[in-house]
Amino acid sequence: LGWAPCPGQPPGATTALLASGPDGEMLWLDVTHRPGQAPWVRLMGRYLLPPCKQRWHTCAAFLPQGGLLVCGDRRGSLLLFPCSSSPGWAVESAGIADGGTSPVSEDTGSGSEPSCLSHKGALPLEAPLSVLFGLHGKMGVTSVTCHGGYIYSTGRDGCFHQLRLQGQQLEVLRKHRPCKGLQWIEELRFTPDGDLLVLGFHADNFVVWSSRTGENLHCIPCGGGHRSWSYCSNAKAEAFAFVKCGDVMLYHREAEPCEQWVLLESLHGREIACVRRLGAVEVPGHTTLNIFVTGSEDTTACVLALSERSRAAMPLTRLSDHISSVRALALASPVGPGDEGFGDEGLCTLLFSAGGRAQIECYRLLCAGDPASESAVACQVIHVASHRLDKHWERKKNRHKLVKMDPETRYMSLSVVPGTSSEQLPAPWKFLAAACSDGSVRVFGLLEAARKLVLVAESFHHQRCVLKVEAFLHTRAGGERHLLCSAATDGSIAFWDITSPITDAMDALHRAEGEIQPLALGTPLLTVMAHSCGVNSLHIRETPEGQYLVASGSDDGSIHICLLEVALRGGEATAGTCLRILERVARPCAHAAHVTGIRVLRPDLLLSASVDQRLTLWRRGPGGLDALSTTFFHVPDLAELDCWEVAEAGGELRYYCVLCGRGLEMLHGIAPPKSPLLGAPQ
Repeated sequence: LGWAPCPGQPPGATTALLASGPDGEMLWLDVTHRPGQAPWVRLMGRYLLPPCKQRWHTCAAFLPQGGLLVCGDRRGSLLLFPCSSSPGWAVESAGIADGGTSPVSEDTGSGSEPSCLSHKGALPLEAPLSVLFGLHGKMGVTSVTCHGGYIYSTGRDGCFHQLRLQGQQLEVLRKHRPCKGLQWIEELRFTPDGDLLVLGFHADNFVVWSSRTGENLHCIPCGGGHRSWSYCSNAKAEAFAFVKCGDVMLYHREAEPCEQWVLLESLHGREIACVRRLGAVEVPGHTTLNIFVTGSEDTTACVLALSERSRAAMPLTRLSDHISSVRALALASPVGPGDEGFGDEGLCTLLFSAGGRAQIECYRLLCAGDPASESAVACQVIHVASHRLDKHWERKKNRHKLVKMDPETRYMSLSVVPGTSSEQLPAPWKFLAAACSDGSVRVFGLLEAARKLVLVAESFHHQRCVLKVEAFLHTRAGGERHLLCSAATDGSIAFWDITSPITDAMDALHRAEGEIQPLALGTPLLTVMAHSCGVNSLHIRETPEGQYLVASGSDDGSIHICLLEVALRGGEATAGTCLRILERVARPCAHAAHVTGIRVLRPDLLLSASVDQRLTLWRRGPGGLDALSTTFFHVPDLAELDCWEVAEAGGELRYYCVLCGRGLEMLHGIAPPKSPLLGAPQ
């Protein structure tokens, strides 16, 4: 049995009672309370639950859109049923009610109930419109809530899901894991100030966890895992009641004044390992807001808005699907206008995040201005796909002939392969290159429509930890060539032509419907020993002449630049690719510590950042690299740098950059290079 607020009725007047019976049949009964008389019961609908060992519902809610009922079952599935309130249905229901549930006196007892159920054959047995089988594992769904146009479900798998209704189908947007150890989540409550409270049992305690602050607001020792309980709180007191060994226990506590004040909210609990700029959002009445994504050693990624006027960073949402550190981020460019009701002024892109335990997650990000919200930006996140090497190991054929991957493998860097949305396939695939700590370079394919992320090719050429990858597209000389650059801990930089592996992978994916054995990347076209030790930063920029500048920074503080020319043997697109080095420039001891960030702003302008907390602007000339200016920044242990350019009102280009490490800082500078960089720490 389960209760749910009746659609279209004021609270307390009529309540919907859902009852599961034999053979997976669930009944919807409207129960009306009448003072001094027996309740009035009316049968409204019959539903058929999917076959499973434990075939009964655990929770239900009527959607505010009307005509739909969503419920969770003991198997952990979410089900969507029709519950039409058309006039024909109402007349039929009224007729059934008049036949057996007419007003009775107190002496009649419960004689109306058998009469009501005896007419249930007059109503059709409805099958579910949409089924998400085993969404919450095998322990069952505990609650279903509707809020802000979304559906939220909780379960005893330690997660809660955010869903939306697409037509008459349930679509999962995100999966949240609130905090470590909270495996039995019972309910979600939305507060008027915008906080989301997660209620559940952690070990032998009842816990109220705040999504905003990321901490337990209340922890009540009760023995844990109670199936009958109730919690209520307000500004003056809180109360928790539960049934234990047949006794009703009550916990009551007066509210205590809050003695903790947050002076500055943190973005992450540990150092920030990577950062990417998503774009800028214009909001009426506000300055331009820059949207960033950061990844951290605290296993989360954060989407945040940074205001240039207030110099304040406002977290928009946190992505907590990773089980280990987030080391790398990549955006599928271009970042275009949003959809899904966000209008033409928003931002929409695919985000890839990767890190420890060989885990990759993919999201669709939608950001747009929202003057009504506290952050002035609305951000919607849709989880698209995920991939873990050890999770897919057991599915491999002939795995006894292969060396099992190291479960501690880390993805060190990501790069989206540009220009791979083929029109020859019924659905376009996007490809992603990853640098791995086990010495491999891997290429993955993403089919967003089917939410599949598949390993399609790999190579262990480097035989040591690969630190950086960068993919670029060569479109001249009569054909397209997909090229990849990878750098390792020995200071070598390898250049690959991955056109054939990607073409073969797309053909194989089309034939195998999304499941293939990884192909071989082959051997590199060219390998350059650029540094004496690990390459910590890498960037490639195409020149107006169709050549490519490859800039890299190393652990030894040096900077290396090489100018490449791509040629096709035979002059045809199907011929082999040849790379020629036209120029090499090295600047030893460019910094006093590791160079962890480098960007080619223009063919003659280079920006580098180091752990020595110096941001240096270089001019590339015939004689090598000349330092133009140096700015000291405030972020210790710099991990990464990202840059972009903005056209000012007068047509002048202004270069901006963001740095991350043990903190986050945004700097801006002015071109031409005669003007020094001006720092503005955030």
